[in-house]
Amino acid sequence: MPEKTQLLGISNAIVDVLTKVSMEFLKDMQIKPGSMNLIDEKEAIKLYKEFTDTKEMSGGSVANTVSCFSNFGGKAGYIGQVYDDDFGKVFINDMRAMGVDVKLPPSNSGSPTARSHVLITDDGQRTMQTYLGACTELTAKQIDSSMIGNAEIILLEGYLWDIPDCNEIANKVIEEKGKSSAKIALSLSDSFCVQRHFEAFKKLATDQVDIIFANEDEMMALTRTKSVQDMIDETKKLDNLSVITLGERGSIIINYDEVTHAKALATSNIVDTTGAGDTYTAAFLFGLISKKSMNECTEIASWAASNVIQQIGARLSKDTIDNCPFL
Repeated sequence: MPEKTQLLGISNAIVDVLTKVSMEFLKDMQIKPGSMNLIDEKEAIKLYKEFTDTKEMSGGSVANTVSCFSNFGGKAGYIGQVYDDDFGKVFINDMRAMGVDVKLPPSNSGSPTARSHVLITDDGQRTMQTYLGACTELTAKQIDSSMIGNAEIILLEGYLWDIPDCNEIANKVIEEKGKSSAKIALSLSDSFCVQRHFEAFKKLATDQVDIIFANEDEMMALTRTKSVQDMIDETKKLDNLSVITLGERGSIIINYDEVTHAKALATSNIVDTTGAGDTYTAAFLFGLISKKSMNECTEIASWAASNVIQQIGARLSKDTIDNCPFL
C-alpha cells in the first residue's frame, strides 16, 4: 500500500521566472508597473529574450503551499500539468527537491509549460507577465483515482475553474472524498476569480468543501458582504472551517460557529509580500494535520507569514522553519 499523502494540491503548474528590471525597462516594454497581465506564447518568448539574469523556480499558489508544507515536515503530493520542455523540467525537479511527490508526468503534446515572468523593480514591486500554456490543459482523464485516493486533505486552487475541464476534475475529487475520510480544501485564489465563478464556488462552499482559505476581499466576494462582521455572519452559515487572512490586521478563523481572531506578528523588515497567503495556508494545514488547536494553528501560520515577507520568494526554507517557536 502506498504511503499516505497528508496534503495533495491540485492546481495550475507555473514556473516563476524572476528577474530584476528598471522602470525604464517596463516603460520601453509598455508594461504598467505592478500589473498582472496574461500574454501569449509569442509574447512570452520575446520577453524572455530580453532578460540577462533570471531565477527560475516552480510557482503557482497551491504549488507554493504544498512545497512549504513539505518543508515543515509534512508528506505532500501535487497534481498539475507541465510540458516536457526545459521549464517543465525546472518545475518537476524543483518540487521533487523539496520532497513533493509530483504525481502527473509531463505531457508530450500540447502547449509549452506555463510561466510567470516576475519583473522586480528597485522598490521591491512585482510586475507579472504570465503565459498560461500547458497548465490550462489538465483534464480529469489524466488524474487516476489512485493519485488522490490516499490523501488526508486535498487542496484545490480557485484558478482551476479557469480551465476547460475544471468541473470534471472537481467531480472526480468529490467522488474520491466520498470513498474515504479525506477533507477537501479550497483556496479562493483572488476576488476576481470568485466573481467569475461565483455560482460554482458558492455550491462548493455550501455543500462540498470542508475548509476554505481566503483573504478578506475574496471572502467578501463569496459572501457578497461589505463589512467584516457581515462576512463573519454569512461565513458561519457555510458550516465548515473558513480561514480568512486580513493582512497586517491578522486573521479570522471560523470553525463552524466558533470564531477566533488572531493577531499578525509585527515586522518592519518587509521585503516581498508575494506568497504570504500561500505560506500561511501551508503552516495552518501543517498545524491542523499535526492535531494542533485552532489557536496553535494560527500561531504557526502567523509566524510563517511574518517570516516569508522578510525574504524574496514565497517559500520558507527548512532552516528557517526549524527556528519556529510554535512547533
